[in-house]
Amino acid sequence: MMSVLVGIVMGSDSDLPVMKDAAKILDEFGIGWEMIISSAHRAPEKTAAYARAAAGRGLKTIIAGAGGAAHLAGVIAGHTPLPVIGVPIASGALNGVDALYATVQMPPGIPVATVAINGAKNAGILAAQIVGATDPGIMEKIIAYKDKMARQVEHKSEKLQQLGLEGYLEKMGGSKS
Repeated sequence: MMSVLVGIVMGSDSDLPVMKDAAKILDEFGIGWEMIISSAHRAPEKTAAYARAAAGRGLKTIIAGAGGAAHLAGVIAGHTPLPVIGVPIASGALNGVDALYATVQMPPGIPVATVAINGAKNAGILAAQIVGATDPGIMEKIIAYKDKMARQVEHKSEKLQQLGLEGYLEKMGGSKS
């Protein structure tokens, strides 16, 4: 059984379709995680207690995803010495822009690393990099992951050169128009 090193917190179960991507990438890197639902507004005591206890339970970082006012990551960051990664979730009339601003605009002394709207996969990769900073085995997996991405780009470029613009687009199922 893997030790749990990353906490994944979401403000609502409606955030789960996005936040699952963080869990999936952590699984790919072999990093243990836990996931809870805890709202900064509807369950503030539960959220604060979770954040305060996280470091003592061995977590290395916390990923927090929320939409709307999106104060979850900031509230967690205010109650823990651990790095917190915020995932703004697209919802409501502003489609996540409000969540992005609420997550990224933290006061001095309470940083929240913030990824793109619905960027839970990148949050998982950043969490893996945080863990990998002190775990050589995880660092090797991150290096291999990035090498694989670079090879995929090179392969696509080679295919484009072989097939030309129209042939490549056709293979993709599109056209230039």
